[in-house]
Amino acid sequence: MYFDEQKPLDIVLNDLFAHYRAHVADVNKITDALLAEGVVASQDDLVNDHIAFRTLGVPHLGIASFEKIFLAYGYQRRDHYVFEAKKLDAYWYAPPAAHYPRIFVSELQVHALSAEAQSIIRHYTDPIQADPVDGLDFSDGAAVAAFLQQPLWPLPTSAHYQRLLEESEYAAWVIYNRYYLNHYTISIHELKDGYHTLEAFNRFLEGIGIKLNSAGGKIKTSADGLLRQSSTVSALYEATFSDGRSLAIAGSYVEFAERSPLPSFRHLPKEELKPEHRRDGFENNNADKIFESTYTQQIKGDK
Repeated sequence: MYFDEQKPLDIVLNDLFAHYRAHVADVNKITDALLAEGVVASQDDLVNDHIAFRTLGVPHLGIASFEKIFLAYGYQRRDHYVFEAKKLDAYWYAPPAAHYPRIFVSELQVHALSAEAQSIIRHYTDPIQADPVDGLDFSDGAAVAAFLQQPLWPLPTSAHYQRLLEESEYAAWVIYNRYYLNHYTISIHELKDGYHTLEAFNRFLEGIGIKLNSAGGKIKTSADGLLRQSSTVSALYEATFSDGRSLAIAGSYVEFAERSPLPSFRHLPKEELKPEHRRDGFENNNADKIFESTYTQQIKGDK
């Protein structure tokens, strides 16, 4: 999972994962259990399918700003996705080399929210009068990594957070967490037999007490059947707001992806399959349900 080279992109990805791993308890819980069962020898043995970020569609921010970072590092924008009910847009980005993860970036359609919700969001983002990414030196990996941990707007009040939560749980998540890494994704098909299908891996996860996102079923399957995904449910953590009030809010989570070989490569034995032989990209319906890993109904409900 960690990258050995000290290229700027390596520094950025390593730093993102270090912060994420320190704050998302399920990451170490899953890794430790895999180590105990001899499935992997270290965290580095796990292949990261993709990482994901959430943004706000307002001037100087959103996808148009955020993507500049990874485009500068050789990523290429691919398919566009629209999630009408959730009022979201998204793109995924193909990595510059096969050992890097894909990137999935989504954006809230702020203009589609109620006037009150738009006003709350713009209260925090309107002071940003220029794209903050434009001031970055992409050759300085440490500076870019620090930027991704830096708050771009003030902490919200608890009242503003709760009002956004009523209308858009995505909006509430971003207004507090900003550009924090939303999730990383373990490539299940890369694991050894007995753990390399989502059915088997989900049994393993639930056996160690991991709660799975059940929206659309615990396994979300693409129309072609070649991309299957599951995810944990975000834990709640105590967050302090600008008015001094603390609330238990959703953090980040872990995803799991199983990419099957494309029809023309199904004849190849597992050890000969390369990333380019497997189903690439994402699936709108799968992603729509994965978003709900931070939603209150999934966190608190039993369904």
